[in-house]
Amino acid sequence: MTFLQITQSLLQGFALTCLIFFLTLIFSIPLGLAISFGLMSKFKPLNLVLKYFVWIIRGIPLMLQIFMVYYLPGILNNGQNFWGTVDKYLYFNFQIKSGGALIAVLFSFVINYACYFSVIFKGGIEGVNRGQSEAGQVLGMTKKQIFRNVILLQVIKKITPPMSNEIITLVKDTALANAIGVVETIMAAKNFASGFPPIIWPIFYSGIFYLLFVGILTLLFGYIEKKLSFYKE
Repeated sequence: MTFLQITQSLLQGFALTCLIFFLTLIFSIPLGLAISFGLMSKFKPLNLVLKYFVWIIRGIPLMLQIFMVYYLPGILNNGQNFWGTVDKYLYFNFQIKSGGALIAVLFSFVINYACYFSVIFKGGIEGVNRGQSEAGQVLGMTKKQIFRNVILLQVIKKITPPMSNEIITLVKDTALANAIGVVETIMAAKNFASGFPPIIWPIFYSGIFYLLFVGILTLLFGYIEKKLSFYKE
């Protein structure tokens, strides 16, 4: 195969990598925010359940979580592969390949990253001095005004560095999707190595796609942090 054909194949895999990345962010950020409020809740049962749930999710490797989400439904249903059934349905009705596996991966990623984000959000919110809220009340500001004009920007500034690290980690974690057959960038490259004759170099070439993606995100977060630097603690 030519270099152009291999690049085209890897770009198709990279498109799926980007899909996993963006969908994970879209769903995990609001879910993580909701979990963080639960972690700060004074309702002890909710607080305790979420605390241990986050602890379990953060303590188990993401790849193992993917395997659990993908294989456990079948084990609990007398060996019937639930996601395999979804695969067939999506393929025969919508011509979507490995759709069940992709949904399983997204579910695993969203839950995993929501738990990590929740801890970051909790730390950012609790890190703002409560005296500033009291000062806003003394000045006659409403709770909404205090949150929007006093609290929010400080929280964003505090969570931007750890959030940027987690989001960049997410880019690389998308490669774990190939463990259950999702043809993302790495899987697309591995397919060439398993052919005859085997072509190995696309596996190393695929790293360029991740480097470019991470480089763009690094510049973006650097710009955001610079914009937020006007606030000095």
